[in-house]
Amino acid sequence: MDSIGSSGLRQGEETLSCSEEGLPGPSDSSELVQECLQQFKVTRAQLQQIQASLLGSMEQALRGQASPAPAVRMLPTYVGSTPHGTEQGDFVVLELGATGASLRVLWVTLTGIEGHRVEPRSQEFVIPQEVMLGAGQQTGLDRSTLISWTKGFRCSGVEGQDVVQLLRDAIRRQGAYNIDVVAVVNDTVGTMMGCEPGVRPCEVGLVVDTGTNACYMEEARHVAVLDEDRGRVCVSVEWGSFSDDGALGPVLTTFDHTLDHESLNPGAQRFEKMIGGLYLGELVRLVLAHLARCGVLFGGCTSPALLSQGSILLEHVAEMEDPSTGAARVHAILQDLGLSPGASDVELVQHVCAAVCTRAAQLCAAALAAVLSCLQHSREQQTLQVAVATGGRVCERHPRFCSVLQGTVMLLAPECDVSLIPSVDGGGRGVAMVTAVAARLAAHRRLLEETLAPFRLNHDQLAAVQAQMRKAMAKGLRGEASSLRMLPTFVRATPDGSERGDFLALDLGGTNFRVLLVRVTTGVQITSEIYSIPETVAQGSGQQLFDHIVDCIVDFQQKQGLSGQSLPLGFTFSFPCRQLGLDQGILLNWTKGFKASDCEGQDVVSLLREAITRRQAVELNVVAIVNDTVGTMMSCGYEDPRCEIGLIVGTGTNACYMEELRNVAGVPGDSGRMCINMEWGAFGDDGSLAMLSTRFDASVDQASINPGKQRFEKMISGMYLGEIVRHILLHLTSLGVLFRGQQIQRLQTRDIFKTKFLSEIESDSLALRQVRAILEDLGLPLTSDDALMVLEVCQAVSQRAAQLCGAGVAAVVEKIRENRGLEELAVSVGVDGTLYKLHPRFSSLVAATVRELAPRCVVTFLQSEDGSGKGAALVTAVACRLAQLTRV
Repeated sequence: MDSIGSSGLRQGEETLSCSEEGLPGPSDSSELVQECLQQFKVTRAQLQQIQASLLGSMEQALRGQASPAPAVRMLPTYVGSTPHGTEQGDFVVLELGATGASLRVLWVTLTGIEGHRVEPRSQEFVIPQEVMLGAGQQTGLDRSTLISWTKGFRCSGVEGQDVVQLLRDAIRRQGAYNIDVVAVVNDTVGTMMGCEPGVRPCEVGLVVDTGTNACYMEEARHVAVLDEDRGRVCVSVEWGSFSDDGALGPVLTTFDHTLDHESLNPGAQRFEKMIGGLYLGELVRLVLAHLARCGVLFGGCTSPALLSQGSILLEHVAEMEDPSTGAARVHAILQDLGLSPGASDVELVQHVCAAVCTRAAQLCAAALAAVLSCLQHSREQQTLQVAVATGGRVCERHPRFCSVLQGTVMLLAPECDVSLIPSVDGGGRGVAMVTAVAARLAAHRRLLEETLAPFRLNHDQLAAVQAQMRKAMAKGLRGEASSLRMLPTFVRATPDGSERGDFLALDLGGTNFRVLLVRVTTGVQITSEIYSIPETVAQGSGQQLFDHIVDCIVDFQQKQGLSGQSLPLGFTFSFPCRQLGLDQGILLNWTKGFKASDCEGQDVVSLLREAITRRQAVELNVVAIVNDTVGTMMSCGYEDPRCEIGLIVGTGTNACYMEELRNVAGVPGDSGRMCINMEWGAFGDDGSLAMLSTRFDASVDQASINPGKQRFEKMISGMYLGEIVRHILLHLTSLGVLFRGQQIQRLQTRDIFKTKFLSEIESDSLALRQVRAILEDLGLPLTSDDALMVLEVCQAVSQRAAQLCGAGVAAVVEKIRENRGLEELAVSVGVDGTLYKLHPRFSSLVAATVRELAPRCVVTFLQSEDGSGKGAALVTAVACRLAQLTRV
């Protein structure tokens, strides 16, 4: 903002200069006045054009598009959060350049208590020469480089330097003060931050003072210069320099052109010169002088004061237009200008003031509507509810400016519900609030990092997990005590592509039961039907349960025209079993709500065969009982012969792989291979993972139905990750980091977080507002800062899970490579499970960890399709192929 000069009002000795030509008649006078004031009328279409043009320029500047040069600059201020009312502490604020050649020092105390304010103490120091803020470019919240001094200040060794660092150096030279410079702040940002927290978020700041400017909270991912994809940042909209001739040209008057021509910076800050308080008085003066020369005002007389730049100030315009001061005040101001106004002159002068200021408010509203539209587009919201903090003498002192502003904004942005909130000392309290928010965020960041540090595993920790798993694998295979049971599955080969035939598959793992017909030719065709298992059957007798299963199979055979045929059958039975052969599996215990009597400790294949026998005229050849992890490996093995590992990462987790038979102590024979069901969810139950267990893991374990068991699974699988996140959030809330330290009852609810929420929250395609919406749907009322922290918690927990899973896979592939004496191994892993498939980063993190820990293995991950059904049929098909080869 440049100074036009202010000679002030002149009293007493002004000499009137009157036109010697004939004065216009009443009708001519009216036409001249109307013609003059009509220039300041702005149509709705013109305002909409300015709004659209400014919005386009804002979006162009945000994208970092340099050509053509955007008509407005969008400068990030590195303020990443707005106040939420808990900020507290004592802060020193230096305000340089707000009131001319002076420095205001304030001591601001923030209590953090709603409704309890302590008035700041301040002192103003006069600077011997004209000192104002130099133009600068901010590169961080506490870094700002002075580009050039202006307005008479010429201190050497400052231009091109970081003024914050220069201030820090000066503080150190004094030696007696312990002051930390946290932030350098734009006055518009101070205005926004000085707004009292209310029902609506205050995320826009508007200043109309000597000049004009605005700022608002933008999604960081939209600000190209930042290269950030999360969180928000306050952007200063330098709209005073907006200079689109196509949009502004039609609303520029002859008086605007004259004012610009006579200013210190012709052609620059054209928009500001139509709005800013430094210029409104000058526009009024030019109009009054013109009308006086035309003989319409003051009897055709002017005065030296009326013809002098800067003689009418913003304060005079506000007073002359204020109806509460009456005509007497207008009369007095004009007399101080050396004029002799009549009654009609007073009324006409008020009309001129109203026309100039109304246009300024309308133009400001068009610019504000552009900012609101940008904010609305950024948040992808149908309607926007927001508070705009207003500051500056025009907003504060002009009687109608804010009401015209708000009315015009409603007209131009009807989808935005806007409240204008006067800011409380943006230059003092607002700047202190920026500092306080920065201090709060820094403190919260430290606490968050301390909390999440145990989840951020380094290479050595992951390598230790890999080594521990290798030891546990070896012990389990030898039949020694180990947290890995390493159960033989009696599956001796993976598909080789030559398998042919029709097979039945059964899939029992919950309240729904599937029967499948799987036709294996040059490809695999699947027909299936789902049958429900009533609770009375699932919790009745074992005979009743298996009779129901056979009834479902018979119904399926009849529908498929298979009655009377004896097809090989594979049975996926997803309950804990000890397998004694390919078609023998002893049920250890029921889970998932099943309690059928007389089944535990029995061979489930025998129970199924007995039910088949009871149902006469039914012939079924049960070939294999299959674990779902093995089915996953076999399903993918049909597509890729190198697939020799199966991995499940869903509600639970497990893995299997093809081991050399000579290493399997419990099975006779030394040649060939056998698939081993690792049951790796129990890895670490012997305490070998204690060094990685956190207080949150301990809380989840203690609250589970099987404390002390399945420790590896409880750090990896979807059933538990959400609970770990919930316990971390409870801890952070108790520290005051989240939810303003207020205990949220909903957060006390166990299992509020499901796997799908973690997957959705971490999706790269979601904006932070969508993350916030997901969490609010869970009943968690939170700010954008809270949402960002919840996101980081989810990322840390899921990253650890994926890395631990990767360390396990690395142990397996290295075991296979060493078994075979290979320098390098190329192998594929068949994977199933909702966490692995749906989480946006889990699969890539697993793969990256395997590459890091097993660099001599080239591992390909294949997502399984229907491992429980198709996989069971393929286990059966391979068994039939091998049996046929044996007979030959």
